[in-house]
Amino acid sequence: MVYYFTSNVVEPSAFIYVGKDKFENENLIKYGLEKDVWFHVDNLSSAHVYLRLRDGESWDNIPQPLLEDCAQLTKANSIEGEPSLHS
Repeated sequence: MVYYFTSNVVEPSAFIYVGKDKFENENLIKYGLEKDVWFHVDNLSSAHVYLRLRDGESWDNIPQPLLEDCAQLTKANSIEGEPSLHS
């Protein structure tokens, strides 16, 4: 099951999708859109976090609070950010 979040730090709200394991991550890769932005911890096991860009939004103009929401979700769902995922 892919997790779905709504970030309310921007208006209108942004949609964020999180895969918790390799099967969900594969589904995100398979069904993701070209306009989705992917977040992952470099060189560590972590969830795949996808931000669905809103109309008129591009990689260059994602609001900082929204980037921080995505980064926090990525960190929280990584081995380093959540030690219980490692056990």
